[in-house]
Amino acid sequence: MLRTAWFLLSLAGLFVAASGAQGAAALPDFSGLWSRATFGFEPPESGPGPIRNLMRRPDGAEDRAKTVGDYNNPILKPAAAAEVKRSGEITLSGADYPTPANQCWPMVPPYIFRVQGMQMLQQKDRVTIIYMQDHQFRQVRLNQPHPANFVPSWHGDSVGHYEGDTLVVDTVGVKVGPVAILDTYGTPFSEALHVVERYRLLDYEDAERSQERGLREYGPPVTEQAATVDPNYRGKGLQVQFTVDDQNVFTTPWSATATYLRARGEWVENVCAENTHEYYAPHDADVPQAVKPDF
Repeated sequence: MLRTAWFLLSLAGLFVAASGAQGAAALPDFSGLWSRATFGFEPPESGPGPIRNLMRRPDGAEDRAKTVGDYNNPILKPAAAAEVKRSGEITLSGADYPTPANQCWPMVPPYIFRVQGMQMLQQKDRVTIIYMQDHQFRQVRLNQPHPANFVPSWHGDSVGHYEGDTLVVDTVGVKVGPVAILDTYGTPFSEALHVVERYRLLDYEDAERSQERGLREYGPPVTEQAATVDPNYRGKGLQVQFTVDDQNVFTTPWSATATYLRARGEWVENVCAENTHEYYAPHDADVPQAVKPDF
């Protein structure tokens, strides 16, 4: 698995132009290692947006120690609102509810945007997106329709096309697994989930403003995922504006953004697995230990 990941990374610098109407000069170059400043989704300037944390710190950012999603948000249908409320009650009790992050399960879009480090490999017939956690990757087939019949998968069936300087990705067929949530507040999704992502480059000043909007909402991550933003970088940023639609969960489609700047440092292996060593402390957790072997 690790060898495969490094092989993919070796392709990161390649930009293979599409033929015909999609000339090389017309396509944006999304190559390189990108990083986000927060885990959460940046709320839109207007219109329906993502669920917010009801628990706030004095500075206005969310209180990550108590993640209670706004179950009164009108975008939620009653059953979904009840799920978000239940997750918040678990948090207030001092426990934690299952998420793909703490249960080491695959992350669906848009939940997967919480992973700070990301790379996009642009090829003639597809775009491969790899994430700096759990060897997760998504493949986007270019200029093809969704198949009439498909088997749901963890990341769904993604097809895409370029519209000028923007890569549009359309995803359906996401598998509903044991930890089927879209955000850190327990918002569920169903087999009807439909996500449309629009990737584009933007000027540094605009990217910085978007990241600052996210920081005001969420604050910085408690623990960095080995891909911090390069503080000296002043080039283009990468932003994905996405719209989420699920008629079984939401009363209306909603949108948000996730903005990236160049990452500082190298790509490292970052895997969620059972481990008694608390790397963020750092020390080993207190767990029962045998004084002699039982065999």
